Amino acid sequence: MVDSVGSSSSSLLNGATSASSSSLSASYDMFLQLLVTQLQTQNPLDPADATEFTQQLATYAGLEQQIATNDKLDSVLGNFDSLSFSTGVGYLGRNVEADTDTLTMGDDGTVDATWKYSLGATADKVKLEVLDSDGNVVWSGTGETASGDHSFTWDGKDSKGNAVAAGDYTLKVTATDADNADIDATIHIRGAVTAVDSSDGSTVLELGDTRIGLGSIVRLAA
Repeated sequence: MVDSVGSSSSSLLNGATSASSSSLSASYDMFLQLLVTQLQTQNPLDPADATEFTQQLATYAGLEQQIATNDKLDSVLGNFDSLSFSTGVGYLGRNVEADTDTLTMGDDGTVDATWKYSLGATADKVKLEVLDSDGNVVWSGTGETASGDHSFTWDGKDSKGNAVAAGDYTLKVTATDADNADIDATIHIRGAVTAVDSSDGSTVLELGDTRIGLGSIVRLAA
């Protein structure tokens, strides 16, 4: 009886190590039930080994401490989420730049954010391509070639002038010099923050239909 209960207790502890607070609580209750059952059913002439019983009590105490620690962590994370949301609210109405090359076309056919691309050197040729979520090129054209920052505003139409479907679209920039060598290009999106959402547990800023995380912001403008 002692060996089987001790083995079950060990398994419960191993499972509880990576579990949530609710799972730990369930394991804690089960461990207590096993411990009580062990005491009630042990042979009076052959009681539980004192050393093993002490180890089980230590395991019991460890589970209790782990539950308390997880509860405190949950409280800290809850406070952090509140702080993150409050920080996001501070961006409302402000123009931001985010480290992403993808923006979202709304159902109304409008794009509320623009692309910004930066060239590491002056280019001989710059090709701009807008790709849909499947990687298909829906629009292509040429871009500005000077070294530094450039803006590209897309009207939400393909190369034939037809409106594209709602969804995510990505900008691809291919820049080459006179020797046809590649030139580094970085891409951001920018727009005004219209809403802040934390319904899924993380704070997200909305630039119209485009959603970005707080961590992706690289610049705040007036």
